[in-house]
Parts: sequence; C-alpha cells; structure tokens
Amino acid sequence: MTSPKEKYVVDKNGEQVGVLLDIEEYRRILADLEELESVRAYEAAKASKSEAIPVERAVKEIERTRQ
Repeated sequence: MTSPKEKYVVDKNGEQVGVLLDIEEYRRILADLEELESVRAYEAAKASKSEAIPVERAVKEIERTRQ
C-alpha cells in the first residue's frame, strides 16, 4: 500500500478542517470500507446465537441497510 498524498484544507486560523484526496485513493478507501463492513457483519453473524438465514436474504438485507 502506498502512502496517500493528502492536501489539507485549512480555515482562516490555519487549522486543518478537511482533506483532499486523489480520486483513486478515495475509491480505494471506499472499497476497503465496504470490505471491512462485510467482514464485521460476518463476524457478528458468526458470534450471534440467531437462526441462520439463506445467503440471498442476507445479501438483500445488507444492501437495504447501505442505502
């Protein structure tokens, strides 16, 4: 993984209030977050004592919560 090349947005006092990222870096971060969300959902489901549901239903429920 390469180090991101951030550009900071500062306010009139010189305080960092935002960051600009290369669009490809932004898209990579979004993809990583999606994957992490899936891993966390899997781990939570595995640890749960709930009844198993079909994968198709699980995917639909996950997609519905992302909107």
